[in-house]
Amino acid sequence: QRILRLAEMCRRLETEEEKVLPFYPSSLAEWEQENARRVLEQPPIEPLALALQDYVGLERFWKRFNKAKLEEKALEQARAALAERNQNLRGLLQQYLAGVAINQKTP
Repeated sequence: QRILRLAEMCRRLETEEEKVLPFYPSSLAEWEQENARRVLEQPPIEPLALALQDYVGLERFWKRFNKAKLEEKALEQARAALAERNQNLRGLLQQYLAGVAINQKTP
């Protein structure tokens, strides 16, 4: 139920581009895509592969979920970098203000 609720939330938050073009571009070379197509056309024989056929519909959800997690991590890293930069700028500002205060005290 939680996964279905998350899928509904993801669908509501999709951008127009994602609604129109729901498929992500492949990073595979042409021959790799051809090999993958051939493998996917063969009927699965392993028990795990047979069980995974029941969850093919969730593939789109997991792609979006993983994309959201990657974006979340990227934002966390950017926020940490900005916090560090902010701290450095505060230190420089304090040094500057300390220098100005000393210059004003000396005649």
